[in-house]
Amino acid sequence: MATISFGGLGNGLDFGQVVDQLVKASRIPVDRLNAKKDDLNSKSTDYATLNTKLIGLQSAADKMRLPSTFDRTSVSVSDTTVLTATGSSSAVPGSYTVKVTQLAQSHQITSRAAKAVASTTTDIVSGGSGTFTFRVGSGTNQTVSLDATATIEDFKSAINDLGAGVTASVVNTGSEGSPAYRLVLTATSTGATNEVTIVADNTDLDFLNGTGTGGTDTLQAAQDAVIVVGDPTLNPLTFQRSTNNITDAITDVTLTLTKMTGLSTISVNVARDMSAVQTNIKALATAYNEVVKFINERTTYDITTKKGGIFFNEPTVRTVLGQVRTALSSVVPGSTAYVSVGDVGFKTERDGSVTVDDAKLNAALSSNYTGVKNLFVNQTGSVGVAQLLNAAVDTLDDIESGALTLRKRGLTDQISDVTDEIARKEDLISQYEERLRRQYAALDGLLRQMQSQIGFLQSNSSLTGKN
Repeated sequence: MATISFGGLGNGLDFGQVVDQLVKASRIPVDRLNAKKDDLNSKSTDYATLNTKLIGLQSAADKMRLPSTFDRTSVSVSDTTVLTATGSSSAVPGSYTVKVTQLAQSHQITSRAAKAVASTTTDIVSGGSGTFTFRVGSGTNQTVSLDATATIEDFKSAINDLGAGVTASVVNTGSEGSPAYRLVLTATSTGATNEVTIVADNTDLDFLNGTGTGGTDTLQAAQDAVIVVGDPTLNPLTFQRSTNNITDAITDVTLTLTKMTGLSTISVNVARDMSAVQTNIKALATAYNEVVKFINERTTYDITTKKGGIFFNEPTVRTVLGQVRTALSSVVPGSTAYVSVGDVGFKTERDGSVTVDDAKLNAALSSNYTGVKNLFVNQTGSVGVAQLLNAAVDTLDDIESGALTLRKRGLTDQISDVTDEIARKEDLISQYEERLRRQYAALDGLLRQMQSQIGFLQSNSSLTGKN
């Protein structure tokens, strides 16, 4: 819009200020709409944050709603230099005596020193081309083809490019001044069944000793791990496995072997990790309180200003609180020892939050671990508290009918409508302002013309009076 200015009048009236004030008055409805939009945006942001806190509550519940996620075990080893151990949630508590008599290792061989080459750029194929065939265990034969100019480095790369269970490397067994390069082959898998067998070789390295001076040197034998579980003086169990990670010697416990014990033994102790379970239960209470606190802070009412918080008079928030509170405080059918969380130390405070009596919870876990577990986990014929909370959040967040989803969607629609209304009114105000400026500009011009005519008449009147 082009700027329209006013010349000003002798009586001091400024039409520009008049127009500004009229436009300012016409903007009052827009200002109200902008304030409403800000309020809706704040409410939408807080609902999104509330949704995040509900997901946090659901995540805390997920850690306890199934037997496999509720149970926690701790595994200790008397000598971690011999082996380390980890247990799954279903590992059975107990103490086990373990003796490591042999470690699993990969088969490793090298070409003989007599066939070493003095340079990594030396040709190792005498004829026009060469082939090399090997096999790992009872697997299929693997063959690499080499051209007449192939070097020991080319040989190594050709084997590695196969990715066939063997890695090749070049080592210098000589000195810096007088190098002697040999090819080392190492099985990628440990175990006695993964021995590397040379099937055919017509390279100058002569792995099959066709010349009488070739052949292979064994750097490391292919062997299995062997452990003994139980008192060696009684009737222990012996386990022979192809790797140093043994998963079936102690049920649901993985043993990772690092060295042999010799004649001695070590102990592996599996126990329920009560501390971890207690931590998860208290984390659930904390996540629940995060939801309650967030809502409480936004549903206050100031009697002085007579203004409520962002969630004041929001039915959806009451629905959220009601559903999660009902889920947490529900009586669990089928549970006999403990029927509600109040039985294991939960207490509801005046503000709706909960506290957990550590001593009472610890006593319940120590005296009847299964009873506490049955209170929280989902089982056949019984829906635990953790599952009830999980389902409550799912219901609130349902994409089609969830109360929280519908409210957030409604706020988005309201914000869009108010934004459109603001834009429409801004256009009308711009048109109104332009119209006012044109009208007052015309009035300003007319008054200037009248003032000029009055001055002319006054001037002529004074001249007439003189005659």
